Amino acid sequence: MSAGALVVPVFEGGAEKRFGAGPLAEAGEITGKFGELTLVHRPEGAAAERVLFAGAGKAAQFDAAAARKLAGIAVRHLKAKSVKRVAFAFDGAHADAVVEGAILANFDPDRYRTANDKKSIDEVAVVAEGAADGVQAAAERGRIVAEAQNLTRELVNEPANRLTPRLLAEAAQKMAAAHGLECEILERPQMEKLGMGALLGVAQGSAEPPALIVIRYRPQAAAKDSAHLGLVGKGVTFDTGGISIKPAEGMEKMKYDMGGGAAMIGAMQAIAQLKAPIPVTAFIPAVENMPGSRAQRPGDIVTAMSGKTVEVINTDAEGRLILADALTYARRQGCTHLVDAATLTGAIVVALGHVHIGLFANDDAMRDRVLAASRAEGERAWAMPLDEDYKDYLKSAFADLANVGGRWGGAITAAWFLKEFAEDTPWVHLDIAGTAWLDDEKPWLAKGPTGVPVRTLVRLAEGWK
Repeated sequence: MSAGALVVPVFEGGAEKRFGAGPLAEAGEITGKFGELTLVHRPEGAAAERVLFAGAGKAAQFDAAAARKLAGIAVRHLKAKSVKRVAFAFDGAHADAVVEGAILANFDPDRYRTANDKKSIDEVAVVAEGAADGVQAAAERGRIVAEAQNLTRELVNEPANRLTPRLLAEAAQKMAAAHGLECEILERPQMEKLGMGALLGVAQGSAEPPALIVIRYRPQAAAKDSAHLGLVGKGVTFDTGGISIKPAEGMEKMKYDMGGGAAMIGAMQAIAQLKAPIPVTAFIPAVENMPGSRAQRPGDIVTAMSGKTVEVINTDAEGRLILADALTYARRQGCTHLVDAATLTGAIVVALGHVHIGLFANDDAMRDRVLAASRAEGERAWAMPLDEDYKDYLKSAFADLANVGGRWGGAITAAWFLKEFAEDTPWVHLDIAGTAWLDDEKPWLAKGPTGVPVRTLVRLAEGWK
């Protein structure tokens, strides 16, 4: 393709002289500092109209995460200048990350803006220098994963009046049909028959009916004794807090409380395209949490599908209730390993800020698998404690356990609640409340939904051995 701009990484201490960079480097205009951008028009010796010299930092520290971020920085800079076609002159080692970063950066949450000044990159290419073996396949993988992550971002960004539980189910069905996946939607009568009292208790305050979305991927060559990965995602399409209502300030962002469920839909799209070697089933309990006249009240006691009883102390701790029944259902559907993702607690944001996903596990091997996948994909996760002592916070005088454990260790007690329903199945819980949404635009990513942890989940399934 004829590129409108060629992006050339420049490392600190390097002697970049191509395309007229030498004099600029000597003058100190190009230093290689990470994220530094220098745009040259009609560069000497380049077929592109422009060359963007992009500071890549220290060569020894340049990894896939850095390549992804740098590609995003370059794309958001160039799209603002109405560039339509971009080529990256990288060495090919990180072709998938470069393509991912470019496609993710090209996304803007502007579907409902009617202005005609929207800008977008139309084409992206990686011009591999040196050995080019596998670059095409890597770039294609990057495209698949990034498009899946952007699907998640599109769903999370939908306002609650345009994405009810039923409409989320329809979006899942549409994706499944397009990629050869099975999709089943359990409705209220089926959930009542299964005894999903925890999930239905949350849903009863809304006029919008709940849905339990089940998406199944079955590889053709899976062994009979293969692991069966269950992906469980919180799908609260809007969370008012219920009777324990949230403050008005910032409540508009509670459309993103289905970020875990949306991540499962996106992950399943990529898992199908990349043909993961093991069976994977996603379970997305979708509800609205509303303070209607039929809403559950603090002090209510519900019976979960597992048979455990729960005293509802705070109706704003609803995510763990719907996940409890979904985890039980996933186990009964034959899942041998479980990962759930949820925008579950504000407490994890207090603990880890907006940098790390909080990771909790009942099994060391499963924890290490997910941590390895998150590191490989640059979606940083931090292993949190889950000691037996924390269970004491969830004691109830009237039921088997309470749905909250008080002020202290809130993210941990929420995870402990879920652990009760994962039982002895190897399980990891990802609390993405601090990482699923950006309050401010970054140089490499638009404000709004991030699509976390799609890449981690895809890597986990794709690399399962």
